[in-house]
Amino acid sequence: MYKRRFTKADGRALYLYGQRPIDDARLAGPETPGHNPAHLRWHPLLNTWVIYAAHRQDRTFLPPAERCPLCPGHEIPFPHFEVAVFENRFPALARMPAPPPPDIPIPARPGVGRAEVVVYTEAHQGSIASLTTAHRRLLVRVWVDRYRELFADEAVAYVMPFENRGEAVGVTLHHPHGQIYAYPFIPPVAATEADAFAERPVLLELLPRLRPYTIEETRAFVAFVPPFARFPYEVWIAPKRQHPGPWTFDEAELDEFADILGNVVRRYDALFAKPLPYVMALHAAPKGVERFHFHVEFYPPMRSQDKRKYLAGTELGAGTFVVDVLPETAAETLRKVL
Repeated sequence: MYKRRFTKADGRALYLYGQRPIDDARLAGPETPGHNPAHLRWHPLLNTWVIYAAHRQDRTFLPPAERCPLCPGHEIPFPHFEVAVFENRFPALARMPAPPPPDIPIPARPGVGRAEVVVYTEAHQGSIASLTTAHRRLLVRVWVDRYRELFADEAVAYVMPFENRGEAVGVTLHHPHGQIYAYPFIPPVAATEADAFAERPVLLELLPRLRPYTIEETRAFVAFVPPFARFPYEVWIAPKRQHPGPWTFDEAELDEFADILGNVVRRYDALFAKPLPYVMALHAAPKGVERFHFHVEFYPPMRSQDKRKYLAGTELGAGTFVVDVLPETAAETLRKVL
């Protein structure tokens, strides 16, 4: 993998990754400055931080293809690229100076961290599934590189690459891309998972019993519908060996991970014969935590071809999910769909 770091005119970092040496011939054009007025406020009942980033109301929203900021020549001022990563112009967290939080009757702090955009390809249309095998394997290595670099920042406690795909989950740009948040605190889901893994190897105990729920398997990985799924057609991908994060995978495991990732998305797109909206999140260990089992979670909001699952009273008010599709049914359907 080749990597080049550039500094945009407004000071934001831009990284280009490729399978071949990277040319530095930029395109001319104006660049819009980024800014970071975000701050954090403490939620005293849930014991966690809430991020406030009101400037994100002004971010680009579903522009026509010719105005897509992720195509070559806009946010990425190069005529061609394979994978690009840049600091978000509308960040929820950023390393750039943040103003002090307002004087309020609860703890508050500046929104210091990182929010990066990961552009999977220069092509305006496509998905993880439509990338070539080599390109998808490159993307996986980009995630590993970002984990290593972001965790090196002393202000960062947790790193999460994720992807929001489809208007049903609120995506604002159709160009194939994901994001990475580097948090200055450990978010509650990661903290709860870390506590569970510290107590016992939960996934290692579960994996041998998942044969009825398995939809895809390789030498080193299993993709399965968790028997406790909270979303219809929810899928997890986990390595058969316990890894704190993909940065401990060997080269063969990185390749297998990329391959099974593409196959899961391919199954999703075949499920209803159209691209399935989803949120995908990579769950790795917080900084300094070794007893953790890295895994990927997919949350598709569709419960059928034309029916969406909405989070309603019991999910939002009580945090208890009601699921419309049995995990056993979802697993059988996803197994057979290809």
